[in-house]
Amino acid sequence: MSDSGEFKRDATYIPDRITQDARKPEHGPVEGDLWPVEPGRYRLVAARACPWANRAIIVRGLLGLEDVISMGLCGPTHDDRSWTFDLDPGGRDPVLGYERLQQAYFQRFPDYERGITVPAVVDVRSRGVVTNDYPWITHDLFHEWRDFHRPDAPNLWPDDLREEMDEVMERVYTEVNNGVYRCGFASSQRAYDAAYDRLFTALDWLEERLADRRYLMGDAITEADVRLFTTLARFDAVYHGHFKCNRNKLTEMPVLWAYARDLFQTPGFGDTIDFDQIKTHYYVVHTTINPTQVVPKGPDPSGWLTPHGRERLQRH
Repeated sequence: MSDSGEFKRDATYIPDRITQDARKPEHGPVEGDLWPVEPGRYRLVAARACPWANRAIIVRGLLGLEDVISMGLCGPTHDDRSWTFDLDPGGRDPVLGYERLQQAYFQRFPDYERGITVPAVVDVRSRGVVTNDYPWITHDLFHEWRDFHRPDAPNLWPDDLREEMDEVMERVYTEVNNGVYRCGFASSQRAYDAAYDRLFTALDWLEERLADRRYLMGDAITEADVRLFTTLARFDAVYHGHFKCNRNKLTEMPVLWAYARDLFQTPGFGDTIDFDQIKTHYYVVHTTINPTQVVPKGPDPSGWLTPHGRERLQRH
């Protein structure tokens, strides 16, 4: 948190990468260790409540990597120490044997001082964390694990759109994905007002961009859509009220609402969303915002399954 009350996200993560033959990757930073792609060696630890982890769950499923990279799911709440495996029998991850994700971090870094975040990739062999650098986790699931993708896996990173897509995703991240948090955790009126204006300026831009194209980059789903979807899916359930992002609801933005429903109804997207876990996480964990920890019953999620009409924008 800055002196002016503006929320500042700690964006320092474990910088290790998993690549083919532990080679130097073509894109992105190489500041940590390189690990080899190896089926069965790694476990993705995620939580359905978390939008950043939700990305990794979606991409793993879209690419068909379920039998190559196992997945452990934490419950929707955590304390100051760590996310916990309270959804599993006995409260322990069945592969790692841990009660807390913190144990995987400490297994590799006994003095680890930063937040214990999801998603995290854990080396099953050593039971130590490999990386929690979520933007590069999903990037590398596509680029480095291609030999294990299902035959009809979508091209989430088209080469000819890479430059434009990077720009779109950067704006989506700064103004929308992180923008809702800047609203929710602002500790001054001035910081909140500025964050609110930035967020809805970006949502208006997206409403216009998606008016004549089915997906963010055109006719096919890309990583950019995955990144935007996880915030839109939580907007009315959490961000509108809990984070005071209340100029309007998602359901009151006709283009974005139709676009979000289109993705929700696409296999690999809506089936990763658990609205009860999402609401429980935000309303129970964020006690400074919601000290009563009362979780709202609404909104009614049935609207997500109504016709969206976005097929008409598809160009063949």
